[in-house]
Amino acid sequence: MATNYTAVIQRDGEWWIGWIEEISGVNSQGHTRDELLENLRSALQEALEMNRCEAWAAAGRHTLTTRSVGRAGRSRQSVAGGRQ
Repeated sequence: MATNYTAVIQRDGEWWIGWIEEISGVNSQGHTRDELLENLRSALQEALEMNRCEAWAAAGRHTLTTRSVGRAGRSRQSVAGGRQ
């Protein structure tokens, strides 16, 4: 299941800057809008993987079962993240 996240982006002088609205700490910059979005996707994937590993370690993986859940989409610029 693919999950969409909201990228908040803006031009700042010669740079494009942005962050992912739903995940604190996921932000980046780029010389172009496309470079910024690529950088945000990469930062988002890294943050999700790190959060996932930390959650499993804290909970003890052997004690849990997993289930995919959906989330209503949002308008604005979306950035794909997570795994399908």
